[in-house]
Parts: sequence; structure tokens; C-alpha cells
Amino acid sequence: MAIVTKSTHRTLVRRGLQWLALAAATTAFIGAAQAAPNYPFGSHRQAYVSGTLSPSVGRASADQSTASFYNSWKQRYLKTACKSGEYRIKADTGDAYVVSEGQGYGMLITVMMAGNDPQAQTYFDGLHRYNRGHPSVNDADLLAWAQDVNCKNVVGADSATDGDLDIAYALLLADAQWGSAGSINYLSEARKVIAAIRRSNVHPTTKLVNLGDWVDSSSPTHYNSTRSSDWMLGHFRAFGAKLGDSYWTGVLDAHQNLITKMQSTYAPNTGLLPDFIVNTNTTAKPAPPNFLESDYDGAYSWNAGRVPWRIGIDAAVSGDTRSRTAARKLSQWIRVKAGNNPNNVKAGYKLDGSVIDNYNEVFFTAPFAVAATVDPDAQAWLDKLWTYMATGAPGDYYGDSVKLLSMLAVSNNWIKP
Repeated sequence: MAIVTKSTHRTLVRRGLQWLALAAATTAFIGAAQAAPNYPFGSHRQAYVSGTLSPSVGRASADQSTASFYNSWKQRYLKTACKSGEYRIKADTGDAYVVSEGQGYGMLITVMMAGNDPQAQTYFDGLHRYNRGHPSVNDADLLAWAQDVNCKNVVGADSATDGDLDIAYALLLADAQWGSAGSINYLSEARKVIAAIRRSNVHPTTKLVNLGDWVDSSSPTHYNSTRSSDWMLGHFRAFGAKLGDSYWTGVLDAHQNLITKMQSTYAPNTGLLPDFIVNTNTTAKPAPPNFLESDYDGAYSWNAGRVPWRIGIDAAVSGDTRSRTAARKLSQWIRVKAGNNPNNVKAGYKLDGSVIDNYNEVFFTAPFAVAATVDPDAQAWLDKLWTYMATGAPGDYYGDSVKLLSMLAVSNNWIKP
């Protein structure tokens, strides 16, 4: 089945800017000495808040399953790029061979697998070098959204907010994991990307993240909209903490407030969030059909399916009662809806809980495991979800990447900077 990805609508809002060239090439040394990780995979040094659930199989078994799936994921999707020392994640969607969200996923995964994979830092650095070689036309510190198999930009050369947020967060993790005294100053690079996100990916008035650096006030419909799967609460916390910048507390609060409003107003019985939200400058509401990508832009579909993971891991790591309440609402609803059977989770829902596509897909199922970790009555449900993830066969890039990130979160291998 073809997955829904970022849309070619990004090209509609351009203003004729010529895309920027990156001046200097970088040289990578494959096999160079790797720094010892401070948070090696399996060390579980990142404490989750008290009461967070873990799979009953135990940490050793959960680590083994996660590492095993990582090896499969790496073989299928982590590929060399067109320049020596560069790596890319093979998304191979209908639009592109590489997309920025995949680069962000790859950086998150490799930095968290350090200590298990001796080449994790090499892969991470290669992904970063690839990103720096493909700057957005609108903001050179952000990543152009998509490239073809020959590493050439396609579907425009502007950014997508989710990829840049994960990249910035992963760079902060790299600084925590390996330090910044090596060939790449991870902290310095993170600061550049975070500053670019602030100036190009956050609405100056609402403090909500936008769809990418391609939107501006000349197109108010897109300018005053946001994508729920980009609401990365833990990222905003980290940006504020590492930079000592209270601005990001305001960004965090704006998103928490909108989560509460959308759940209570439009999904009181399910807690589901729509893929896209419009009218954020006045009265926010779910997007109409075909606002940007599909008939289900106002439903819980191929973007919002990541929400239980994004909110759930913040709830587990930060303990924020707002995140825990939102994640529990999602978990409690899906347990009943699916009859405590992971195979009954369907491929998208309307906000009232009615099914969009009546088949099971790991992309929609795995993130609910992260939300289940903060649902006190969900141990049996979490155990079933873990078995579903640990024993399931590989699928496609999108579902497999989200599944692996969910496994890292549930197995207590997620880290924060």
C-alpha cells in the first residue's frame, strides 16, 4: 500500500527564490575512532517517571528484540549516499528516495543505538553530512525535504518541520552521547538548526509549529495551520533547557493548550487528533478534506498516527500531567476500540472513532504502545502490543521506522539531552 507522504503542495507557496548552494564539501573518515557513548543502548540510564509501565518480558528480552529489529531496519533502510562518508535513509516513497523525516528518524535511531552498534557514530555523522549538503532554499540551516536516488532535490527544495525538529533533537542527543569535541561540534550544529526552526518553523504569534519554511503570511490558510504529528513536546523542552531560552516554554505551552482543546472539543470520547489543524490564529479546528494531502486531512490518519508516540514519550520522560492525561485518553480509548487485540487497530479513524480503512498496519499500532506506558491499567495491553512489535515481520520504511522508535521508547532506551 502506498503511504501518504508530504505533499507537492509545498511548491505552491514559493516566491521564486533561487536555492542556495552549500559552499564547502566535507570529508568523512569511515572507520575513524568512535567516542565511547555516555548513554549506551541497554544501560537504561534515562530514568522514566515513577509508575511508567514496561513490557513484562523484562528489559533484557526487550533490549534483544529492539536490537534485532534495528539490525533488520539498518540493512533495509540505512544506505550510503552519493558522496563518500554520507548516509541516507531509503524512504523510496512515491515522491522521493529520501525525505527529511527519514533523515531525522535515522539520526534519532543511530544515536540511541550507540553502544550496541559500534558504527553508530559513523552513521550518525554521515546522515548529518548528507543533510548539510542539502539545505533548504528558504533557510540554509534547515534540510530540503526530498531527494531522488541521485541525491538531487525533488518536489521543491524547502523544509518540512518534522524532519528538522527531529534532526535538532538528535544533534542535542549526540552532544550528550559523544560530546562535541570531535570532527562535528554537535551542540553548535544543534544551536544552528534550533535557531532556524524558531525563525522559520514557528508562527510568531501563536507559537505553534508550521508546516515548513515554505509558508508565509501571504498564504494565510497555510500560514495559520499546523500538523499534529509535529507537536514534539519533549523536543521543545530540550531546546529550552539546553539553550536556556524560555521562549520554548511558551512554544510547549501553546501546543499543550491546543492538544487539550482539540481533544475536548472535537474528540471527547477518543482523544484522537487530526492530521492537520487550521484557523490556529482564531478558532482552531480540524482541516477540511484535501487541505494539503488527502481526503482525511481532518482525521486521525497517516500523519497523526505518530501522535501517541510523541505525546506518550514526553509523558513517560517528563511526567507532565498534561501529556499524561492526553496520552492516557488515547490509550484507554484504543484498548476498548480494539478489544485489547493489537491486530484490531485499524489504518486510521475519524475523530469520533469510526474506522477509515479496515485493515491493520504497524504504523498505526506501534505508537499506541508508547501511550500505554503511562496508562496505569494497561499492562496486559502493553504486553500484547510488545509481542506484536517484537514478532512482526518488516514492512515499509515509514511503518518500520516508527515501530523501531516506539520500541526504543517502550524498552526504556529513549534518552533526553
